[in-house]
Amino acid sequence: MKPVRAVAGKSESPAGGRTIIALLFFAAAINYIDRGSLSVAAPALAAQLKLDPVQMGVLLSAFFWTYAGFQSFAGWLTDRFPVTWVFGLGFAVWSAATLGSGFAIGVASLFAFRLVLGAAESVAFPCYSKVIAAGFPVESRGVPNSLIEAGTKLGPAIGTLIGAVIVAHYGWRVLFWALGGFSLIWLIPWILWAPRQPRSSSPVARRNGVSMGQIIARRDAWGTFIGNACYTYAYYFLLTWLPSYLVQERHLSMEMMGVLGSVPYWAAAGAAVVSGWISDAWIRSGATPTRVRKTFVATGLLLSTVMVPAALVSDLSLSIALLCLGYVAFGIFASNHWAITQTLAGTSAAGTWTGIQNTLGSLSGIVAPIVTGFIVSRTGSFFWAFVSPALLAVVGACSYLFLVGRVAPIAWRKQEAS
Repeated sequence: MKPVRAVAGKSESPAGGRTIIALLFFAAAINYIDRGSLSVAAPALAAQLKLDPVQMGVLLSAFFWTYAGFQSFAGWLTDRFPVTWVFGLGFAVWSAATLGSGFAIGVASLFAFRLVLGAAESVAFPCYSKVIAAGFPVESRGVPNSLIEAGTKLGPAIGTLIGAVIVAHYGWRVLFWALGGFSLIWLIPWILWAPRQPRSSSPVARRNGVSMGQIIARRDAWGTFIGNACYTYAYYFLLTWLPSYLVQERHLSMEMMGVLGSVPYWAAAGAAVVSGWISDAWIRSGATPTRVRKTFVATGLLLSTVMVPAALVSDLSLSIALLCLGYVAFGIFASNHWAITQTLAGTSAAGTWTGIQNTLGSLSGIVAPIVTGFIVSRTGSFFWAFVSPALLAVVGACSYLFLVGRVAPIAWRKQEAS
């Protein structure tokens, strides 16, 4: 992993690049621990506050309302202001929101904290994409992306494992206090080691940069938008409801749910790192980025449909094994899908494109918890809740294969200065 380009205007040595990616890896893990914290607390919290599945689904979706709503704005900020400060401020606010959730006095205040959390976390992926697009060549983006994606999988694994124990022994409020306080510690190394770059562009460059309209006018963009949205529906369905599924349908204790519920995330993290390394090596050996990146994203999406038999089998061990395979598929997909976006967008548009893509993807994050709540409430089972994301995964694979063209940097037309 050898970055050879400038990161936001500053040349980074390989060691400096590794430090930045390490920081972003841990930030991604914390990001997903914090956003998944409510899911871990959900069984105990729903019982204490007497929430039915539909109410719990709405509460679980609250994060995505603002996360989706602020994505495009976050992407715009990332392409026009220093990544260091955009990301650092967002991180501080989302950590404070997690900490504050432990002081919630009812559903309304908890809902409000989740809205703040979603708004603040909206800066994460546009900033990740900006750093990688600026600092890593096309053939070396699989590994840094896969490491960040591994962080998004290890976060829920650790959060589910440790969080379930905390909730079981100390209650759901302590979980939020512990996670929020711990998250704030990350800001210390970020302040010390993050790149000290100037403003990412001059006023003229910012005015003449790639617009949202230019991006959404492209078929390639819609291929990534639709494909990513189909993936995020499946992933956020499991992120928000898997703990409740294991407790309610598989009748596990909180402690056992924490252990078994974390296993699929470990599998996904390992698959992401291995897939990222293999994809980069394949490109360096002579294969085209188009062939490699599309192969990984399509394979991952199609393989994730094994989640359906995971809900059908009665044997718990086999069900967990199939869930692990489904999460391996998520890791295969996640190792390469942002590399496609970053390659197409280029440095000048990576933040904005990522913001729009995550806006539409996050809409499925709003829908998935609510739809799942309705399905479980009406049917008394999670079966159809598992079928719907599997069908969308097939749609997503087709989107990447047939809507996205050649995976190569787009020659953007400069806007006329006003």
